[in-house]
Formats: sequence, structure tokens, C-alpha cells
Amino acid sequence: MTHTERGARVNVRRADRPGDLGWMVMTHGEIYAEQFGWTTEFEALVARIVADFAADHDPAREAAWIAEVDGRRAGCILLVSGEQPGVAKLRILLVSAAARGHGVGSRLVEACLDFARSTGYQQVTLWTNDILASARRIYEAYGFVLSDEEKHHSFGHDLVGQTWTLDLIAPATR
Repeated sequence: MTHTERGARVNVRRADRPGDLGWMVMTHGEIYAEQFGWTTEFEALVARIVADFAADHDPAREAAWIAEVDGRRAGCILLVSGEQPGVAKLRILLVSAAARGHGVGSRLVEACLDFARSTGYQQVTLWTNDILASARRIYEAYGFVLSDEEKHHSFGHDLVGQTWTLDLIAPATR
């Protein structure tokens, strides 16, 4: 899944190399602290998500990807089974600041949704916060629809959590 985007070589691959999962946790912690002032409570949440995936994922139905730009890790995403049959959860989409503008986020979401479709999921959900506007634009471009919002205090801030849903049986919008 390598191609050139705006002069950079972008590759999306499975997160199966030593250091990939740790990179996901560390990079989330660093980026969200720097950009939004979020506390280590957020990094701990990401660590739990990644640890649960590492310890107990079903490779036939769940996967993780790393995006590389010019050979360096630059983004990540997970797809895990949801609580209901036929429903998957998109988790921890991240693109490093240096890699933004190269289509990395869209490529990661595309890999995730292609896998979800190929494994028979009927729906994909995700939870995010409304201040993450760039990620939200990507989700909307792929047809995700806002299905719920709720104010919460997490990661040291008052936030608005959002649940987005994509029905995979409907035609793709992209």
C-alpha cells in the first residue's frame, strides 16, 4: 500500500513490528499533551486500548495499521470488534504533525474500512471529541454520521465526546 503523495512516500502496513504498539501509545501521549494540553490520563486510556488489542485480538476480525512517511512511523489506527455482533470499532486514529497534508489519515481510515468490509462487519463506530476537527473531516468524508454527543470532563479538560457511525451495507460516499 505504498504510494507517493505530495512528494512523500506514504506506506500503510500492518502494525506487526517490534515497537509499533509502544509507538502508538507514546505518540498519542506526546501529541495530545502538546496540542491540547491533555494529561497522562489520555495516554493511559490509549495504553489500555493498545494492551487489550495486543493481548487478546482476533487476527481474522481485528487489525492495527501503521502509516509510514518516507520510511518513518507517522500514523496509526486500530479496528476491533464492538460489543454487538457485526459492529466494529475504529480506534486511535493518529497522524503526526510532520505527516499531515500527505493523505495519511485518509489512507489509514481507508485501510481500516476495507478490512472491516472484507471481514463482514455491517457497521463501524468510533468515539472521538469534537475538538479533533481534522479527524472529524476524514470521518465525514467516508460517510460516518454523528449519532451521539455528550459533555464530559476528561484528560484535564471539559470536552464534548462524540460517537460516529458508518453503515457498511450502504454505498460508500468516497
